[in-house]
Amino acid sequence: MRMGDGMSSQSHGQSAFGRFVNELEETVIAVILGLMTLITFVNVVLRYGFNTGFIWGLEAVSILFAWLVLFGISYAVKVTAHLGVDAVTNLVPTPVRRMLAIIAALLCIVYAGLLFKGAWDYWANFANLPQTTGRWFPTGFEEMSRTSYRSWYEVVDIPMPEWLRFIEPIINFGDAYEKLPRFIPYVILPFGAFLLFVRFIQAGWAIWTGKQSSLIVSHEAEDAVDDVAHMNRED
Repeated sequence: MRMGDGMSSQSHGQSAFGRFVNELEETVIAVILGLMTLITFVNVVLRYGFNTGFIWGLEAVSILFAWLVLFGISYAVKVTAHLGVDAVTNLVPTPVRRMLAIIAALLCIVYAGLLFKGAWDYWANFANLPQTTGRWFPTGFEEMSRTSYRSWYEVVDIPMPEWLRFIEPIINFGDAYEKLPRFIPYVILPFGAFLLFVRFIQAGWAIWTGKQSSLIVSHEAEDAVDDVAHMNRED
């Protein structure tokens, strides 16, 4: 089964809400890619054609790329698009292969949970929110004081949009921002890690119930070779 076929069959088996969520995720990914392309293209034209450009262009594209990666990781888990090596697992019987897939899913869930904790603690530092206690797993939330607030941290180049000024009295004690506050672009860290955590739980449950056999796309290299061979035969 090819990766595209797997995505297609998965979408057909989803509920209306599931299809809506799937289309929303794909739309967000497409919009991010489009914005990255548009900003880069316009900046190149301005630089070489008019000797000017957006000072904030590179930083904006870098942030959008981070959003694309962190958002795309969880989506790839959802559609089993991550690459992996199954040469060893294919040598063992099917029950053992299923058990190994379950163990792999559990390890991924633990990893995603640790990632979510770290992402929250890092982002909370910029959003005037308490970090979690506990070295590995959250055991509660730290107490905060006025000196703990870090919402005044800004990005380097991206100017503060006027339509976001309403957040200044809420989170920055009325002080005006010159640049975009960091907690806004950095929110993708806990959000993306949480999505990854949820997707691994869903994938693990699908493996446990027999609806899915692996966390990875199977035999993508062989499928690619078959596609090329098929195109050569047609030529």
